[in-house]
Amino acid sequence: MTAVRRPLPVLLAGAVVVGMVLSAWAPKDRTTWFLETVWVLVGLPLIVLAWRRFPLTGLLCCLLTVHAVVLMVGGHYTYAQVPLGNWLRDELGLERNPYDRFGHLMQGFVPAVLVRELLSRTSPLRGSRWLAPLTVCACLAFSAVFEMLEWLAAVVGGQAADAFLATQGDVWDTQWDMFCALVGATVSVLVLSRLHDRQLAALEVTSSYSGAAPTAGRRTSTRGTTPLPR
Repeated sequence: MTAVRRPLPVLLAGAVVVGMVLSAWAPKDRTTWFLETVWVLVGLPLIVLAWRRFPLTGLLCCLLTVHAVVLMVGGHYTYAQVPLGNWLRDELGLERNPYDRFGHLMQGFVPAVLVRELLSRTSPLRGSRWLAPLTVCACLAFSAVFEMLEWLAAVVGGQAADAFLATQGDVWDTQWDMFCALVGATVSVLVLSRLHDRQLAALEVTSSYSGAAPTAGRRTSTRGTTPLPR
C-alpha cells in the first residue's frame, strides 16, 4: 500500500463528512455553527485536492479528524452548552462549562503537528533546534488571530455573537484561551515529535514509490548558503 492509496485517510474523511451532516442537523445557533465549523468546511476539500502531491502522515490525519469532531460538537451545541461539559461542570463543581477550554487546548495541540509537518517538509528547519519553538510560536500566533476574529464578531454581531464567544462571564477568557492553546502546542511538541518524525521518514519512502512530489529532507549545506543552527 502506498501513502496515497492507504485506506485510513479515506475512512477518516468519510467520518468527517458524516459528522458534518450530523452537526449541521438543527444546531442551537446556525451562525455559531458556521463560524465554528468553517475550518472543517475549508480544510477538508483543501486536503483532498492536495493529497496526491502532498499526502499527510497518519498521525496528522487522525489528529485533524479528532479536532474536526471537537469543532463540530462545539458548533452544534455552542461551546458553553455542550452536554458533556455541563455534566463535568456539575460533577466536579466547576464554575463554567469546561468544553471551551478543552477546545482551545486542541487548538494548540493539533495545529502543532500540522505546522511541524509543513515546516519539516517545506523548509530547512527539519532537524533544527528552532523547529519546536517556531512551531509553538506559530500556534500561539494563530490563537491570537482567532481571538481577534472573535473580537470582530463581537463588534459586528453584538449580543448575537455571545454564543460564538463562549466567554461565560469570564473577563479573562481571551487570555485563558491563548494560554490553553500555548499549553496544548507545547505538550504536543514534547510528546509527539519522535512519533511524528518516524512517520515523516516513512512517508518520504512511500511517497517516492507512489510518485508523489518529493518533500524537503534533512538540511544539507550548499556552497554560498548559510546553514541554520541546530
